[in-house]
Amino acid sequence: MGDLIRLQAFAKLNYALDVLSLRTDGYHEIRTVMQSISLADEVEVERAESGFDLTVEPAGTDVGPTRKNTTHGAWKALREATGEELPVRVRLNKKAPSGAGLGGGSADAAAVLVALNEMFGLSLDDERLREVGLRVGADVPFCIAGGTALGEGIGEELTPLPATPDHRLVVTRPAEAANTAEVYRAYDGRPGQKVFHASAVRNAIQAGDLAALGAGVGNALSPVTREMVLAVRELETALLEAGALGASMSGTGTAVYGIFPDENAAANAIRAVDAPFAGVFAPVDRGVEILT
Repeated sequence: MGDLIRLQAFAKLNYALDVLSLRTDGYHEIRTVMQSISLADEVEVERAESGFDLTVEPAGTDVGPTRKNTTHGAWKALREATGEELPVRVRLNKKAPSGAGLGGGSADAAAVLVALNEMFGLSLDDERLREVGLRVGADVPFCIAGGTALGEGIGEELTPLPATPDHRLVVTRPAEAANTAEVYRAYDGRPGQKVFHASAVRNAIQAGDLAALGAGVGNALSPVTREMVLAVRELETALLEAGALGASMSGTGTAVYGIFPDENAAANAIRAVDAPFAGVFAPVDRGVEILT
């Protein structure tokens, strides 16, 4: 495909997130229903003479040091898997807020893996790319596959689901972030009966029932994150009061979304939301799209 590939890396959200158990390796066994959405980072990968270089826009966007960025992790993992040098320059134009539970970093890693596979003619199939992606993060395999899927294990065991009934999502994020490890530690320390959402959400999607999907969405980690960041509860309440069929948090937060039947309903609702980040997005059927 030449020496320059431009891609869209689509964010994801969790219609449902159930935490089942703490594994001996320190990870949590989960069951989740994930959805790719039209919120996307723009990724440009260009062949270079040597090594790996990363540029991030807009200026001042904080994605951490290059060697800890997921795009560098993807490059390094694919080099190790193939034995190829894969010299590239990567430019990110960040649209998805970081540290929000929307999988922006995982989506960027997925896009880099797809681009490298195409640019250097590696001929790896999607299953092999997802195996490499798992070395970078648990959400990367889904971000390669995209669409709508049930995730099990740590989220990497994927079962594709039918496309959801047409709807729109108002996605918001407060100024405050939440640390993933701290959220899970707090969850593990909470007594009480667990509540599960994934089965109801999966059944609603398979039945094509948007009202049931809205009623079924939920996240086992929400009560914990709400205590850490009070704005999470406030945004959930605001979206429901604005007419959402259902509202929940994505991942460990702090992004909160509401499900609306159409563009007009979502556009009207967003005016009632007070958050530094808020937008109307649609479900999409892919995780990565090659533009040129």
